[in-house]
Amino acid sequence: MAETVRVVVDAMGGDNAPGEIVKGAVEAVNLDPAIQVILTGRQEAVQAELAKYTYPKEQIEVVHCDEVIETAEPPVNAVRTKKQSSLVVGMNMVKHQEADAIVSAGSSGAILVGGQTIVGRIRGVERPPLAPLIPTEKGVALLIDCGANVDARPSHLVQFAQMGSIYMENVVGMKNPRVAILNIGAEEEKGNALVKDTYPLLKECPGINFIGSIEAREIPHGGADVIVCEAFAGNIVLKLYEGVASTLLAKVKEGLMSSLRSKIGALLIKPALKQTLKSFDASQYGGAPLLGCKGLVVKTHGSATAGDVRNSILQCVTFKQQGINDKIREHICKPKEG
Repeated sequence: MAETVRVVVDAMGGDNAPGEIVKGAVEAVNLDPAIQVILTGRQEAVQAELAKYTYPKEQIEVVHCDEVIETAEPPVNAVRTKKQSSLVVGMNMVKHQEADAIVSAGSSGAILVGGQTIVGRIRGVERPPLAPLIPTEKGVALLIDCGANVDARPSHLVQFAQMGSIYMENVVGMKNPRVAILNIGAEEEKGNALVKDTYPLLKECPGINFIGSIEAREIPHGGADVIVCEAFAGNIVLKLYEGVASTLLAKVKEGLMSSLRSKIGALLIKPALKQTLKSFDASQYGGAPLLGCKGLVVKTHGSATAGDVRNSILQCVTFKQQGINDKIREHICKPKEG
């Protein structure tokens, strides 16, 4: 019998809470009997959503929380003062090992603060990075870091490469993933001080398949499997990626609906187009994990739908079954700078 994986889900986080969040939790437990979901949030609202569905009642528990951390609130102050919020209560459950993971579509800042200050870092991990999967021509790549550490040091980026490699190999199933550092050129001598100082450390780091620098334009082509960067550059890449994708999709739809001939053509290509677009949807792998915390913290985007939440919960099962934190503890070593 499979080991039970307990996942806290912040039912009040995100634009579509609690409706889509609860629906995603129900879909997850209906798919996997090994999942135990703990929904944190305003009990009356959460129970009202649960009443809409059929699911194994013993697999979902509701923990009442009076408070909610709003997206616009200062993260540090919100985590410190709102002890009874759905996010902080969930983080504390992970801290005290009452749950293996937490999934939230709420405030990114509060999730990052809570992950580092409440759940805490694995011994030896200097800075936990936020690591989303992004679609590429060859499948997916891990962008690490995309939002947690703006002022990173070379030793942080080396650990990002190590943790990213472990994640891609064990969760995504990619053997010997190619690691590259985000840069403005392919040559070793290019880049800012951070990239120049990190490059030789990555070349000498055992246990990773470092292939050198990668320019942003090569990311969509699948030029690397793990893209290492500090959070400022990573977040820009991620947001540009999302913006270009949504713009292209809107323009394609506009073109297909522009005339009777194009509408007929749209009907003919619809199955193939749908399959192609599905292959470019990285949300099927779940949310972005905050790697290096003592328990798993997963951030899914603020507009998350039930499918996004479901996949994020299922992602937690794979993470636990593959012992990702144990592997990080085994492989992380602090590199020397200079």
